Amino acid sequence: MVSTKGLVPITRSFLASYYDNYPFSPLSSDVSRLTDQIFAMATTDLLKDSPPTQGESLLVQEAERQPPHKVDENMWKNREQIEEILFMLEPTHWPRASTVEDAELVSLLGRLQENFKSTLSTLESFQAKNSEFVFNTVMTYMPQDFRGTIIRQQRDRSERNKQAAIDALISSGGSIRDKYALLWEQQMERRRQLAELGSATGVYKTLMKYLVGVPEVLMDFIRQINDDQGPMEEQRQRYGPPLYSLTKMAHSIRLFLSLLWGRLETSKLQKNQVVILEEAADVYTSEFQRFIKFIGEVFTNSPFFITAEDAGTLSIRKDDDYKEISVPAGSAHEVSLTVESVNSYIAWDFSLVQGKLNVDIGFSVECTNLSGEKTLILPYQRYEANQGNFCTCVPGYYKLIWDNSYSSFFKKVLRYKVDCIPPVVDSVSID
Repeated sequence: MVSTKGLVPITRSFLASYYDNYPFSPLSSDVSRLTDQIFAMATTDLLKDSPPTQGESLLVQEAERQPPHKVDENMWKNREQIEEILFMLEPTHWPRASTVEDAELVSLLGRLQENFKSTLSTLESFQAKNSEFVFNTVMTYMPQDFRGTIIRQQRDRSERNKQAAIDALISSGGSIRDKYALLWEQQMERRRQLAELGSATGVYKTLMKYLVGVPEVLMDFIRQINDDQGPMEEQRQRYGPPLYSLTKMAHSIRLFLSLLWGRLETSKLQKNQVVILEEAADVYTSEFQRFIKFIGEVFTNSPFFITAEDAGTLSIRKDDDYKEISVPAGSAHEVSLTVESVNSYIAWDFSLVQGKLNVDIGFSVECTNLSGEKTLILPYQRYEANQGNFCTCVPGYYKLIWDNSYSSFFKKVLRYKVDCIPPVVDSVSID
C-alpha cells in the first residue's frame, strides 16, 4: 500500500497548471473544412432528389447536434461512429466493380476500411489501458490485503457480467446503436458506483465500513474526480474542443456513407465526392489517432494526488472501529451472521493483544444452510492474528468461532472486525 501521508486529491487549479506543460497542437484546418464539405454533400447533393427516411433524418439531426461535453462520452461516440462506418465499408456493401472506375472505388474503400480498423483498434486499446491504469493506481493506495482483493473480485465479476450483457444484446440482433447505448449506460453506472465508493454509500456502504485503513484522501479523490465542476472539468475545457471537432467529423462521414449507400442504384458517386470522402477519411483517422496518443500521454503522466502545500489544504484521517473483547480461559467467542444472498463476502481481521508471552487462539468458520445441514468452511487452527475472506456459495447462517477452551489459565484479549459484504450489483466497477 503506497502512503498518501501529506497528500490531497488533485485540484482543478493544479490541473490547469499541469496542462500548461501539455499543449495540444491545433487540429489541421482540413478538419473543419472537410467536415463542412462532406456534410454538405450528404444533405444537399444526396438528399436533393431523394427525401430522407425516418432513420436518415435521425442521422442528420445527430450530425447537426453539438457533441457531448464529457471527454469519455466523446470517445464512445467516436467509437460508435467508426464501427458504423466499418459496417458500411464491409465488402458486401461495396458497388460491383463492373468498370475501371468501380474497381478504383473498391480499392479505395478497402484502404479506408483498413484505416478505420486501425483507428478503432487504437481507441479500444486506449480506453482499456486508461481504465486499467486508473483502477490499478487507485488500488495501489488500498490496503494490500483481502479488502483490496474483494474489490478486485467484485470488479472482475461485474465486468464479466457487463460483457455478457453486450454479447446477449448482439446475439439477439441488437444494432450498433443499441450496443453503444448500453455501453454508455454501463459507463455511467461505473461512474455512479465510483462516487458511491468514495462516499461509502449505496452498495458500497457496508464494504467501506469494513475498509479500515483506506486513506481518506483516496476516498475524496474517487468521490470528486468526475464532478461536473471537479478536476476533470479543466480537462474538458482544455482538450474538449479538438475532440468535439473530431466527433462532428465522424458523424458527418458516417452520414455521407449511409445516405450514399442507400442511393447507389439511383445516384452514381461523383469523382469530386470520392476525392472529398478519401481526404476526409484520411484526415479524420490520422488526426484522431494523433489526439488519442497525445491524451494518453497526458493521462498517464497526470498525478492523482499532490502535496497539501501545493493544494493549500490539509487532510484529516479518521479512526477505525475494531471491537475488543476478553475471551476467558476455557471458553469461546462467537460471531453469527445471517447471509441471504449467494456471492456475499464474509471477511474478518483479528489479532490478539500480546503481553510478555506470545499467545494464540483457535479460530474456525462454519455454515448451517437453510435445511439445517452444517458445513465446516475453515477448519480449526490456532493463530496469533489472521485476516481473510470467502465468497458464500449458499444462503444460511455463518458462525465465526474464536476458541480459547484449550487454555486453563490465560484469557485472551481479542481485537477483531467481522462483516458480511453483500454482492455488488452486476454493473459495479471502479473505472
